[in-house]
Amino acid sequence: MNKGDLVEKIAAAHGISKTSAGGAIDTIIDAVTAALKKGDRVTLVGFGTFSVSQRKARNGRNPQTGGVIKIAARKVAKFTPGVVLKKAVNKK
Repeated sequence: MNKGDLVEKIAAAHGISKTSAGGAIDTIIDAVTAALKKGDRVTLVGFGTFSVSQRKARNGRNPQTGGVIKIAARKVAKFTPGVVLKKAVNKK
């Protein structure tokens, strides 16, 4: 499923235009992104939690030359699924 498919499902389920549904999805993505930029956590009860994690600097290998390269420390976005989502995915 991609963004277009999601827009179609939301528009059909709520009787709104695809433009409105697309705008709603864009707003959600922008809000989550802004919160993560500030270092906040975003929790959607039953679905999961988006958070920011810090990765330490480390040494890696260039696969072409085999030489050692330094990989800088950085922040990464992390998603932890909620209990309801885990149960839904594992249901047979």
